[in-house]
Amino acid sequence: MRLATLRTGGDQSRSAGAARRTRAVRVDDDVVVELDAPDVGALLQGGPDALAAAATASGTEHALATADFAPVVTHPGKIICQGLNYRSHILEMGHELPEFPTLFAKFREALIGAHDEIVLPELSTEPDWEAELALVIGHPVRHATAAEAEGAIAGFTVANDVTMRDWQYRSLEFLAGKTWEQSTPVGPWLVTPDELGGPRPDLAVGCAVDGVVHQHARTHELIFDGPQLVAYVSEFITLQPGDLILTGTPAGVGHGMRPPVYLQPGQVVRTTIEGIGELRNPCRAEHP
Repeated sequence: MRLATLRTGGDQSRSAGAARRTRAVRVDDDVVVELDAPDVGALLQGGPDALAAAATASGTEHALATADFAPVVTHPGKIICQGLNYRSHILEMGHELPEFPTLFAKFREALIGAHDEIVLPELSTEPDWEAELALVIGHPVRHATAAEAEGAIAGFTVANDVTMRDWQYRSLEFLAGKTWEQSTPVGPWLVTPDELGGPRPDLAVGCAVDGVVHQHARTHELIFDGPQLVAYVSEFITLQPGDLILTGTPAGVGHGMRPPVYLQPGQVVRTTIEGIGELRNPCRAEHP
């Protein structure tokens, strides 16, 4: 099953603060079907019965081709990100292989939809792309065993952890470079693990800027896979339905090029994951 969050009412512009109504939808071929929840996160909070009902529920239909997707989860309680998780990327950034996951967080104001504009901050000259597989938590889990961690994954989606490198490296902590408003596309939909070969899918991940491919890898290269990250994070905090975990990016980021290359207004970032879908996000300059 594929689940998404659709913008359905109010001002359809994507500007900050625009009044928009959202609805969880099921993706059926070339249409999306409205479900009884405001977004995918709220649907998951309804538990297994709500998810099972969503598989066959009827509702208002919209054409997939014209769907205006919000972030797949609009109000996640937590957005946990893995900073260094592909050997190729760790080496291009000059780091040693980690013994434990390198974690940081984002806030929900950073999230945008699958076709929304990435806002390049006026105060940063080094915005960079980072294609990532993301997972969505389906039910509460704490101190998870391996099997419990696998079962807690409701599905996978596509993300791009757009990073302001000059702010990231102002200190040893990543946060300041990672959670700028309207910078992190997540979507277009959640795909349940059964459609992808299970909770440890082996999928091609890619990122292109203006048609030039910079990143290409497979998720089997992850040092810490999705269930391992769920189990690790659940040791220190309860993961809740709708929480997001971004699993890290492979080699090919702009900061790792010589000389470095960064995103510019007018460019288009295309982020793809095999079996899930793609994000297509134009970049624009911030106008405070």
